[in-house]
Parts: sequence; C-alpha cells; structure tokens
Amino acid sequence: MGKEKIIAQGAEALLVLKDNNLIKKRISKGYRHPELDKKLRVRRTRSEAKLLEKASKIINIPKVSNVSDYEINMDFIGAKPLSEELDKMNINKAIKICFILGNEIAKLHNHGLIHGDLTTSNMLWCKNKIWFIDFGLGFHSSRVEDKAVDLHLLRQAFESKHFQRWKEYFDSAISGYKKESSNAKKILSQLEKVESRGRYKGKH
Repeated sequence: MGKEKIIAQGAEALLVLKDNNLIKKRISKGYRHPELDKKLRVRRTRSEAKLLEKASKIINIPKVSNVSDYEINMDFIGAKPLSEELDKMNINKAIKICFILGNEIAKLHNHGLIHGDLTTSNMLWCKNKIWFIDFGLGFHSSRVEDKAVDLHLLRQAFESKHFQRWKEYFDSAISGYKKESSNAKKILSQLEKVESRGRYKGKH
C-alpha cells in the first residue's frame, strides 16, 4: 500500500494522492454541531458523487471508483490546471480550447447539470482533452437562471485569472456554448440580465 500525500486543501475538503488514486476527503467543521456536521458531510459527499457519475457519461470527468460517507475515490489525472496552462499557449490554440470548453459546458447544461464553480482552476488539459473537476458546489437544475449564473461565474474567472486575454477566451467559450446548447438564446439573454445586475450592484 502506498503512502498518502496531501496535494491540495480547500475549505471543504482535502485532496489526497494514494496509489495513483485521488481521494477527496470532506473535512469536519469544528464550529458545527457534531451530528449536523456528520449529516451534512455525508449528504454533500453522496450528492457530489452522483453528479460526478452522471457528468462522466457526458463529458471528461475523472472516473469514480469508490464512495464512502466522507470520501470519493477517483482516477488521478496527472495534469496541471488549465488556469496555469492557458496563457502560456499560442493565442489561437488557447481560443480553440475555450471553444471546446464552452461546448462541454453546454452538454452539461443540456442534461440539467450545473457545475457551480466554473473556473479554469477546476479544469485540466490532458491528452488534448478538457477534464472537469470539483463538483462540490454542483447541483441539478433545468432553470435558465442557474445556467446563466454558471456562465457568469466563468466570465468572472476569465476576467480575474486571464485578464489580458479574457475577452477572446470568453467570446470563444460562448461561441462553443451556442453551437451545442439546446436553449442558447434564452440562456444568453438571461446572462445579459445577470451581468447587468452585477454592474448595477457595483455602482452602489
């Protein structure tokens, strides 16, 4: 049996590498009542595992091999996050990847899956494919608003992480989204409303 090595720690979970498997361990929160903490961790772990399983039939997701109360075991994709790779690439290649990215998001949305944290840190570029990771904030929804907010989060992620090229990236992702989405017109119209709400709040 190999050693466990912590490779990342977030607010909700530890990511541990063991025997070329990635284990996502949902951590206990000391400020919560122990019984409530236990219930929340079990529910969120199970919910994320179900989303991963469903999403894996649609787009590239690390394969889940085992799920327990607080842990999800999955394949380890040995690649750096897209956030670290995109700006190093030739601009034309980066724009093509963003088109694919938008295409993949539309596939998720067509099946009523919302990622909830669409940043390039939650995507990997490996073997000429985009792999989506971390569905911890994901949920099922057919609402146009939820899909628009998902795209708004992507825009914000591009603006903050890839500020020199963000417009080209986002425009290309939206082109890819339009090509694949079953309801692009309504969702993109709603996205404009979501963004105008954001601008309005910013003025106060």
